[in-house]
Amino acid sequence: MSLIRNVGTIGGLTAVSRVFGFARDILLARALGAGLAADAFQLAFTLPNTFRRLFAEGAFSVAFVPLYSRALHGKDGEPGSEEAATAFANDVLSVFVWVLLAFSAVCMIFMPAIVWLLAREYMSVPGKFELSVFLARVTFPYLGFISLVAMLSGLLNARSRFGPGAAAPILLNIFLISAIIIGDRLRGGSGDDGVVVHALAIAVSLSGAAQLAYLAWATKRAGVRLTVTLPKFTPEVKRLGLLILPATFGAGIYQISQLVDTFFATSLPQGSLTLLKLADRLNQMPLGIVGIALGTAILPMLSRHIHTGDNAEAQRLQGNAFEIATLLTLPAAAALAVCAPAFCTAFFVGGKFTPADGALMANIVVALVAGLPAYVIVKVLNPGFFAREDTRTPVWTALASLIFNIAVNLYVVNRFGIVGLAGATAASASLNCLLLYAILHKRGWFHFTRRLVSRVARQLIATGAMTAALWYLMPLMADRYGGNIIEKVWSLGALVAAGAAVFFGVAFAVGALDKDLLGQLRRRRAPARTKADDEILEVE
Repeated sequence: MSLIRNVGTIGGLTAVSRVFGFARDILLARALGAGLAADAFQLAFTLPNTFRRLFAEGAFSVAFVPLYSRALHGKDGEPGSEEAATAFANDVLSVFVWVLLAFSAVCMIFMPAIVWLLAREYMSVPGKFELSVFLARVTFPYLGFISLVAMLSGLLNARSRFGPGAAAPILLNIFLISAIIIGDRLRGGSGDDGVVVHALAIAVSLSGAAQLAYLAWATKRAGVRLTVTLPKFTPEVKRLGLLILPATFGAGIYQISQLVDTFFATSLPQGSLTLLKLADRLNQMPLGIVGIALGTAILPMLSRHIHTGDNAEAQRLQGNAFEIATLLTLPAAAALAVCAPAFCTAFFVGGKFTPADGALMANIVVALVAGLPAYVIVKVLNPGFFAREDTRTPVWTALASLIFNIAVNLYVVNRFGIVGLAGATAASASLNCLLLYAILHKRGWFHFTRRLVSRVARQLIATGAMTAALWYLMPLMADRYGGNIIEKVWSLGALVAAGAAVFFGVAFAVGALDKDLLGQLRRRRAPARTKADDEILEVE
């Protein structure tokens, strides 16, 4: 299966999940606004979600997938087998389950201390700290469920079955949307936000159980039978553990930055954390669809090329992924930055979410999306290390970026508030991206080709033209973004259509779009290819 088709599968299903997540946040903003209960839920949801991305989808996946792929497909001429891969997966599962249970239990017991470390300022607001601790304890079982989901997703990804893992998050958003609707009806005219956030916390954990049941069914359908036994620390399990420790930091700079941002955001005026999380939803739309899709798709493919010693194909695969990343994220970042006031007003303002909240959220979006291309490119560069079972090097780049992020936050948060905090996150992600590429280039693992540099430069020209057009059009429809539903639809539709027309028109004119790439993106089924082309997109 080609890179384009894999990315299309993952990206398409992730797009559906992001749309549901976007709808969830619109309902959440209107039901709760940016107040006490909203902040408490955002903190409670951040804890298991961040640990999930950091350990399960981040460190665990990047360490597990290459080892499982090697057991399944072999390495350096040594044959792999179903039996060896299943035995390895069973050993890992039998250790992983007990580690998750122990970790979750400890965190739930000491949740007051964890919340205090991240949000000690909440203690100055009556009831806010206690509500945050309670909600965090209710949501935390989600971590255990979703970590097992990540393992099963990695197992299926190594078998080029990307659909189930990409589709599972849709269930989370369906559960949360249902909880908002049910909670809002239960509180009636009382206006008690506590009813809504309690329903949301319960829904988070229930959605984790539902996702695990779905992935277990998908794994069984793929012909893999897993069993949980007494934990056995085999040499391969120990090797996985050694790879996970540095990968926890290296693969999770964005998640670690999220915890740092949460710490600083909770020290700012009430509602700051909620506005940051809602703004990040707009940033996460292209990041999730493009970045996660690319990173997930290329890791097992890159591992196979490297394990068989085919370094030329590995270079070409990463180059193609880089080009796709910039093609999709450069215009997305520019459009989000220019149109942020329109999007925030049209989608979020209403109910308990005020126009002042929308204006501040728009500024946060502008600061966040400055780092959007870097967020996505990191997802393309990191597999270059992880596929070679090098999880140590990204630790140092991540550490440098995190220290930089904290240092900048200490300077800008007091001066620029939540907007400065968002800008510091974008700057640290850009630094991490530059360091990763510099090391890959120095080691001869990946480098820019003349064709790639030329293509990205032309993409920048097309992006600049689109930005100028949107900058001109935005004020012309300013009164329509907060109008009725018809006015919102046609005004935003006009912006999107105009931006897309200018970008793609200029892109075609200057040669920013590769015809072979577009052909692969348009086709539902790829034409017959050579063996070498079966896994990557051939670009002359």
